[in-house]
Amino acid sequence: MPLTEHLRELRNRLAKAVLAIVVVAIVAAFYNKQIMDFLSGPVPQCPDRDLAKSHGGNCAVLVFSNLTSPFTTIVKVCLLAGVTVSAPIWLYQLWAFLAPGLHKNEKKYTIAFVATAAPLFLAGAYLAYLIMPTSMQVLLSITPDSAANTLALDDILDFSVRMILVFGLAFELPLLLVMMNLAGMVSGEAMVKWWRGVVMGVFIFGAVATPSTDPFGMCVLAVPIIILYFGAVGFSILNDKRRARRNPDRLLDDDEASPLDLTPQSAGDSEPMPALPEQSHHRSGYDDVT
Repeated sequence: MPLTEHLRELRNRLAKAVLAIVVVAIVAAFYNKQIMDFLSGPVPQCPDRDLAKSHGGNCAVLVFSNLTSPFTTIVKVCLLAGVTVSAPIWLYQLWAFLAPGLHKNEKKYTIAFVATAAPLFLAGAYLAYLIMPTSMQVLLSITPDSAANTLALDDILDFSVRMILVFGLAFELPLLLVMMNLAGMVSGEAMVKWWRGVVMGVFIFGAVATPSTDPFGMCVLAVPIIILYFGAVGFSILNDKRRARRNPDRLLDDDEASPLDLTPQSAGDSEPMPALPEQSHHRSGYDDVT
C-alpha cells in the first residue's frame, strides 16, 4: 500500500474513533448528574449540606469554585465517559490499522496482551474506587475543630479520575515485565535479583503517585503490585525453563563451541564438467588477456 493510502486509512480510522467518542459523550450529557454523583460518591458528604456539621473533618460540603465550573465540569465528565465507554471501538480502530503490518506470532502476543491488560486495568480502577472513601476520610480527619471543609466538585472529580488512572496503569507493570520476558529482553533470574529494589521502588511510587498521599493509599496500591510482580517472576522463570528445554545448545558453556560433524560424506554421482574450449591465440603468440 502506498503512503497516501496509509494516510487515508489512518484518517478514516481516526474519524471513526473520534465519532464514537463524540456520540457517547453526547449520550453521557443526558446522564451527567448520575455520573458526577458516582464519581463524587466516595466523599463523606454532610447530610442536608449542613456546613456546621463539617467542622473537625467529620464530613464535607461540595461546592463549585466559580461561575463557569458547572459547565466545564459537565464537559469534562462527558468527555471522560466518552473516552471510557467507547474504548472498545477506538481500540479496535487502532488494532485494525496496525494488524496488517504484524506477523502471525506478533498478532497472537498483541491479542493476549490486550485481553490481559483490560481486566488488570479494571481491577486497579475498582480497587481505587473502593479505597477512596477511606483515603478521603483520612485526609479530612486532620481538619481542626475550628475549621470546616468545603470542597470544589471539579477538584473532587479530578482527584477521583487520577486515583483510578494511577491504580489502573500501575496494575499493568507486571504485564509489561511478562511481555519483556517473552520477547527475551529480561530473564526471570534477573527479576528475582531485582526484588528488593522493586519492592522499595513500588512503595515510593505508591507514596508519590497516589493523589491522596496518605499511608493507607500507598500500602493498598503497593501490596497488590508486589504480589503481581512475584507472579510475573514465577511466570518468567517457568518460561525461561521452557525456552531452555527447546534450546539444543543448552548444555554447552558460553565459551564452548558446539560439536561439529566432520564425518566424510559421499558427494554421490555427479556429471563431469564440460571441457573448456581451446583458447585462441593471436599471430603474435599471446592470448587476449596478455
